[in-house]
Amino acid sequence: MRPSVDDLRARFADRFPAATIEVIDDSHLHAGHAGAAGGAGHFRVRLVSERFAGLGTVARHRLVYDAVHDWMPQRVHALVIDARTPAEAS
Repeated sequence: MRPSVDDLRARFADRFPAATIEVIDDSHLHAGHAGAAGGAGHFRVRLVSERFAGLGTVARHRLVYDAVHDWMPQRVHALVIDARTPAEAS
């Protein structure tokens, strides 16, 4: 079963303690999709954290995926990630 938005937010808050975190469950938009058939979720995530300073997109996404790696693909099928530094977000 997919995690709740609060479950994901807690995971990300643990890994990115000072971050601004937004999580949106887009699972309803993917009904009938093969990855959604087993109950796994599709989420949009926006993280604003100093941890991303000096990192490229792939490295940033790896940090985000690392926070939920044990939930993929059974509970989380897909993440759309927006990972920025505070300077980039302003």
